[in-house]
Amino acid sequence: MAQELILKVTGMDCDGCVKAVTRAATGAGTAPLSVDLKSAEMRLPDGADVPAITKAIQRAGFGVAPVVRLNG
Repeated sequence: MAQELILKVTGMDCDGCVKAVTRAATGAGTAPLSVDLKSAEMRLPDGADVPAITKAIQRAGFGVAPVVRLNG
């Protein structure tokens, strides 16, 4: 299984926030594998343009914590 990237996204408190964060990432060129409100985590496929996605999420009004890599 390929590696996944996990971003911690701060400031999400409703389903509308999850949709906004998903749209921001998708608009930056990579559809997230998942965005979870409870854990405040966005899972991205390996090779995603993390700097572009981070900027897009921040422009949407949310914070992004450092990336954590997990082996799948």
